[in-house]
Amino acid sequence: MQRKLIFSIAILFALLPAGCATNPITGRQELMFFPEQHDVEIGRTYAPEIEKQMGGRIDDPALQNYIDSVGQRIARLSHRPDLPYHFIAVDHNSVNAFALPGGYVYITKGMLAKLNTEAQLAGILAHEITHIVARDSSAAMSRQIGINLVLSTITSEKTPQNARMVADITKQIMSLQYSRKDERQADLTGLSYMTEAGFNPYGMVQTMQILQAQQQIRPIEFFSTHPAPQSRIAYLTEEIHSKYYATVKLKVGTEQYRRNVLDHLSN
Repeated sequence: MQRKLIFSIAILFALLPAGCATNPITGRQELMFFPEQHDVEIGRTYAPEIEKQMGGRIDDPALQNYIDSVGQRIARLSHRPDLPYHFIAVDHNSVNAFALPGGYVYITKGMLAKLNTEAQLAGILAHEITHIVARDSSAAMSRQIGINLVLSTITSEKTPQNARMVADITKQIMSLQYSRKDERQADLTGLSYMTEAGFNPYGMVQTMQILQAQQQIRPIEFFSTHPAPQSRIAYLTEEIHSKYYATVKLKVGTEQYRRNVLDHLSN
């Protein structure tokens, strides 16, 4: 009760007129509707419902440990290595990946099945890590859902009505739209993160090419919340040529990905 009371008082301050926060990636002041310390609480509140709606975690500890190890390797080199990151593979056939505030990254079974290398997986995870670091998810919730509504479920008692509200808001969270500016920053900063972590930067370009080919067969969920890949492939390739050309011999991890993911999914 005491913890909830303290957090409720903090919420009151969060609902005061919006202030500014420093984007740790750019160093610029940006409009933000609630303090950073609430990000982890929001993630912790909505993560169980995300997993429930996405079919639960894939029941394979070895696969989960592998996904988490790749994500943690990148996250500890990000601008926010102190966050409690969680990288979770969910048992859903959609081709998608998304992030919650406070360190939660989800990738679907459908997405994992389309990838071929550890570097491609790193590209997806690095992109989502950047959204967390830049607090893009938090800002998108503020704009598209309403921060009062999001925070009210955290402090409310666990009643059936509150559970229904969390379920409804979770559906909106999974369809959050980011600006092109946010997506470009997530691509380019994610490229930097994955390269610093030792992964071949072309993995991110290859991921875009794989998803682009899949999109031509049928619309995929990933592009319902992310921009189309054509321009992204162009500026990522240009960035690699100008900044990371000497890193093209970094880890690809085809065999590691086959052994730790694809073989597990086919069993």
